[in-house]
This record gives sequence, C-alpha cells and structure tokens, in this order.
Amino acid sequence: MNHGVSLRLLKYFDALADTLNYHKAAERLFISQPALSAAIRQLEGHIGGRLFERDTHSVALTVLGQEWLPHVRRALHEVEAAFDVVENLVGSAQIRVGYLTGMGADLLFELLDGVETSLPELSLETTEYDFSDPTVGLRSGACDIALLRLPVDVPDLESVVVAKESWVACLPRTHRFADRTQLHIGELLDEPIVVAPQSAGVWRDYWMASDVRNGRPANIAAEAATYEVETTMVARGVGISFTTSSLTRLYDRPGIRFVPIVDRPASLTAVAWRPNRLSAGGRQVVRYMLRRVPRTSQRRS
Repeated sequence: MNHGVSLRLLKYFDALADTLNYHKAAERLFISQPALSAAIRQLEGHIGGRLFERDTHSVALTVLGQEWLPHVRRALHEVEAAFDVVENLVGSAQIRVGYLTGMGADLLFELLDGVETSLPELSLETTEYDFSDPTVGLRSGACDIALLRLPVDVPDLESVVVAKESWVACLPRTHRFADRTQLHIGELLDEPIVVAPQSAGVWRDYWMASDVRNGRPANIAAEAATYEVETTMVARGVGISFTTSSLTRLYDRPGIRFVPIVDRPASLTAVAWRPNRLSAGGRQVVRYMLRRVPRTSQRRS
C-alpha cells in the first residue's frame, strides 16, 4: 500500500465523512466540489479501496470507511496536539488575527493598540476577510483570533461581544423609501436584495433576515463579498441590502441612502476564538484585547 498520503487528504476525508454531503464539505474546506471529489478519488487510490458509496442522491461510508474513520480522526487530533505543543515550546510567537472587512481601521486598531509594547515576545499577523468567509479564518484554522459579526458556523466557538449596532437598510437614492426616517423589516422583505456569497452560510441567512420570512425565499438580486461591491450594486439599483449602522460612516456614497430599521435585534460584534486550538500566546492576546473593551460592552457567549 502507498503510504504517501498527505494530511490534506485525511482532512478532506474527515470533512466528507462528517457531512456526507460534497457541497457542504467543500464549503467547509473552502474548495470546489470537483476538487474535493478528485481528492477523495486520489485518497482511495492511495489506500486501494473505496471509502464512500455515492449516487446522485446520497453519500455513505463504506465498511472500510467506517472502520478507518476513527483511526484517521485520532491521527488528525494527534497532529493538531503536536502543533499545539511546538507552539508552546517556541513561545507561541506568531499569532494570527483575522478581522471582517470594514473593522480594521477603527475597532481592531483600538483593541490591538499598544500590543507590541505590552507583549513584545509575540508577533501578530493581521488578515482581512471578506463575506465569503465571515468566520474570519476560524473555521479553517487559518486564524487564531477573530474580530467578526455573529452569528457564524464554527464548532466549539467561544466569543465575547465587544460592540452592538443597529440594523440599517442600504437603499438606492431613488428608492421610494429613501427619504424615510425609519423602516420596519416587514416593509423590505419583498425587495430584491444583494446578499453575501453562499459560502457565508448562517451569516448570509442572518443578513437576509431569513428568520422573519416564514419560509418564503428572499428575492436575491446579486451576491457581493465586500461592502464596496455591495454599496456599488445598491447605488446602481440592482437591489437593497441590510447592514449595520457603522457602515453609514465608512461606506456612505452619493448614490445610496441609509435608513434605520427599528424592529431588528442588535447586530453583535465579537472577539472570538476556538479554546482547544488557541496557544498560550493567543490567550495572552485575547486577554489584552478584552481589557481594552469597556466592561459594559462585554458579553461572553
């Protein structure tokens, strides 16, 4: 048997075994379905046996797949633990902090201001993420700490809310509601809407107000992965969008109007991390960030 199997292929097997759905597994791994299918075939070629039974309607583990899966998961856990150990041995020096687009210039700066002086032994790398990954690298493991907007689909997530914002409707300046001083969400549910990419999952559903649509599908006019693209589409009249009150300051444009939506719960911005994956240095950075937030703003979830 060929033992030259990469860790990547084992992670792909684990994800597909967990979801039994190529589309969902590919989204979780941030790859295309054809790429995942090819990787699974490559892995089956390496081990010399089929891991999944698949047809046009379903995916199921073979007996071989069922029996091998616990061993693969133990191996992946051991590899993850090995990396945790080496991070601690070298002082957890490199900490990766991700943030959702639109948050870097003010809130992230406030939370990390002075960290190099207070924690000189650590090196921070910050990365901006767009709406295609609102988990800000936490789900994939690309980031250790995230500044994001809840909700996100990440297992074993721990977070502390650091800011709350109200919802606003982003409208073309020629829209019939553009001169209103406030709106109710029910007035906007039939409007064509610009939404996040499908990979955003529950975050996309949240910003489509799916919870109040009573099962009726949204009238999706277009997808946008950044506020820049979103507001440009709105200005062109492609559709409306729902966003947060801070965007009225950061992304105001001549062709759009922001109108408060008065009957939506507050949008929650949080510092988030995965406790079982956070190094000692990462925990130091989390504590530093939270000390810079007023206690009245903090809520652990």
